Amino acid sequence: MKNYIFIIITFLSTQIFSQETYSNLISKAENLIEEDKKDLALDYYTKAFNLHKDSINSFDLYDAAELSNEVNQATQCFDFLEKLVKKNSKPFPGWYFILDKDSRIKFKNLLKDNRWLNLVETSNKISKKFYDSIQLTNDEFFRTKKSSNVDINDKEKLYKSLRNSSSYLSKKEQNYSIFFPINDTLKSSYFIHLPKNYNPNKKYTMLIFLHGAVNYNELRTFSTDDNLKGWNRFYTKYANKHDVILVFPQADKNYNWLTSDKGFYMIQEIIRQIKSTINVDDNKVFLTGHSNGASGSFNYLVKQPTSFAGFYGFNTQPIVRTGGTFVQNILNRSYINFSTDLDYYFPPQANDDLTALMQSLNIDYKDYRYNGYPHWFPEFNGSEAAYKILFDDLMNRKRNPFPKKLIWETDDVKYGKVDWIEITKLDTISTKKEWQKNYNFKITKWLEYDDNDSLQIKDVDKMAFNFPHKSGLIKAIYSKNRFDIETSSVKSFRLYISPEMINLSKKLKIYANNKLIYNQKVDYNPFFMKENFNKNIDKEQVWINSIDFEL
Repeated sequence: MKNYIFIIITFLSTQIFSQETYSNLISKAENLIEEDKKDLALDYYTKAFNLHKDSINSFDLYDAAELSNEVNQATQCFDFLEKLVKKNSKPFPGWYFILDKDSRIKFKNLLKDNRWLNLVETSNKISKKFYDSIQLTNDEFFRTKKSSNVDINDKEKLYKSLRNSSSYLSKKEQNYSIFFPINDTLKSSYFIHLPKNYNPNKKYTMLIFLHGAVNYNELRTFSTDDNLKGWNRFYTKYANKHDVILVFPQADKNYNWLTSDKGFYMIQEIIRQIKSTINVDDNKVFLTGHSNGASGSFNYLVKQPTSFAGFYGFNTQPIVRTGGTFVQNILNRSYINFSTDLDYYFPPQANDDLTALMQSLNIDYKDYRYNGYPHWFPEFNGSEAAYKILFDDLMNRKRNPFPKKLIWETDDVKYGKVDWIEITKLDTISTKKEWQKNYNFKITKWLEYDDNDSLQIKDVDKMAFNFPHKSGLIKAIYSKNRFDIETSSVKSFRLYISPEMINLSKKLKIYANNKLIYNQKVDYNPFFMKENFNKNIDKEQVWINSIDFEL
């Protein structure tokens, strides 16, 4: 009788568990870990894997292996790890977990075990095939026709050739994971999604997305089409609809677009790489992002906007953390922010005051407010309306490569250039002109979550922007072979010359602070043309020469 009862109980238990979904079983396991009931949690992991083999997630296998090791179940731990190595799931294939540096810490007691050594050997073999495959697609992606520009000696023909160069080939794939070396030992990647029927003879709009949470992300040597899903699903939807190229770089806490200047070069270099092999419309390159990524978009707008036609951001904190936030620089381009009223990252009152400041300066800046949404706005379907606005603007906006008027302020000459003018040396000893002002405003309310995850309004007394270094500012206009330059706290500057801006057969007059400092003709400089073109690969802004001035 007891045997029958045991069989019945076991049968009923199995039936109950089989009715539970994979996610429910995993969730119970995670809750039991928090309650320090690790042995029972391990049972739930095991049941989830046995009952729902097609639903097994690599992260869950890894967590179960780590838990098994903690409770001294080495055999079960290796069972989970062996299953993990065989999985080729996204975004991380199973071998990636074994070779990751964190695994050597979490499983340090197993490192000398032959079973671990076998896992590492297997993982290395699989990873080599994986990376060899990516290298082949990279080679194909960067394959182009041979350029004839280097063989042209006639300076005017060289200029025309650079303006009209076309060495592009068709691409075999729509999605590519591209290797991006940071230095000799450190590597990252970016993911590029091409229009479905990419035609190398047609120019395409390009939109680059900067991810958030840079302090919690890691550099990844490969990227997957997971970039096109989840929170980015609407970028994918409208990019496909409008034949827009999407690009997703990968940053970390040391090399990124917000907290460190060490990684700020990455986006410009990625643009250069892509333009070398993909037919990108130089006047239709855009930058966007969410959270830290939106702040990164804002940083490029204020520090290095030349390559871009416009900028966007979801839940932006509009501040330059590595220097001064010079809002007048935004006069050279545009920014659209999509904010929410329940955002802890930057409060509604501050967004309203910033918008008012931008309007007072006649800056092309818009803020669209969505009520009832937290900081992670893109997660919600209600965010789709914002993406429609973004793509409507993107499709109708175009960069003017030769604007008649420029204004630029910087506290670091590494970021002294915008379009055809560049501050090359600051004069921070001199007294700045009256018209060089630091625009700022006070923030008095901030939103933050308390210990119960309830959003509270906090009283604060802080300025929106910091200005840690002295800066220089330059204003410039041109018309009819004449440039008028005004400077404040600037020691020297450089002017870039284009035949689209001036008549080379006539003398060029340049006035700095109401004083004539140049009055002669300018000619093509072939060496400069080639060097500058290779640096930027911008067929619209092809500079034929530059002139340096010391004040």
